[in-house]
Amino acid sequence: MTTTINRDNDELRDLYRELILDHARSPRHFGKLHAATHMARGINPLCGDRLQLFLQLDGDQRITEASFEGSGCAISVASASLLTDTIIGMQVPAALEVSSTLTEQLRTGDSGDAESAQLGKLKALFGVHEFPARVKCATLAWHAMNSAIRNSATPATTE
Repeated sequence: MTTTINRDNDELRDLYRELILDHARSPRHFGKLHAATHMARGINPLCGDRLQLFLQLDGDQRITEASFEGSGCAISVASASLLTDTIIGMQVPAALEVSSTLTEQLRTGDSGDAESAQLGKLKALFGVHEFPARVKCATLAWHAMNSAIRNSATPATTE
């Protein structure tokens, strides 16, 4: 029984690793969004990751479009790509809730509760908890999203 569980966990980790690599190699929604209503810059001084996140919100506070541009490590790019894929179509409060849940779980490593069920493919990022320096890479885009929603002129940072 334990062997089956370990094999299942290894297969799941491999699948998540592949998802991260796919999003890093072929990021979704990459490029400047010219019709953006909200924008924020994000900087991770530890790793050198830099990004700009663009959001388009409608009058009902629904995120109708999202994109990003910049450069960074594979985890940072994959996280930004997953973020844009996830939040398009969400109301702002729901996007902020996903951001809060994800960043807390990445920081603490606690991914076993019911809240993680709402994260879907974002669970691919959970493995970075084992590498504390990479948590900042994975959360940079999410900090930038929070800043963009607040229309903050100050760049989001992981420090």
